[in-house]
Amino acid sequence: MERTLSIIKPDAVSRNLAGAILNMIQDSGLTVVAMKMIHMSKAQAEGFYHVHKARPFFADLTAFMCSGPVVVSILEGDNAIARYRTLMGATNPANAEEGTIRKRYALDIEKNSVHGSDAPETAAFETAYFFSNLEIVG
Repeated sequence: MERTLSIIKPDAVSRNLAGAILNMIQDSGLTVVAMKMIHMSKAQAEGFYHVHKARPFFADLTAFMCSGPVVVSILEGDNAIARYRTLMGATNPANAEEGTIRKRYALDIEKNSVHGSDAPETAAFETAYFFSNLEIVG
């Protein structure tokens, strides 16, 4: 079993899409083993996205991620990282395949509704960033 982090971003939460996105996740066979709604501070968003600090989009990304509440969860299942990334779809919703979260709900490349870990190492960092072992069921 593998674990990955999911974030339902402020654009999707503000449009009341968290339930629909969670349904898609669960319908795909992934199991939610931890979940909470938070409103990140700028410092928390910067800490989470620290690997992108030198990138030109860092300031916009971190400002967006603390612009409203997000739903963070840990998903578990066989090959969970790859399966969730496939379910999310391409970062740019214009390039996302039909049936993916981003094709269905994303507004644009920045307001693309969801985040998911891209590798086992990032999944380990990202899940520990938001959850203690006491908050994970399973």
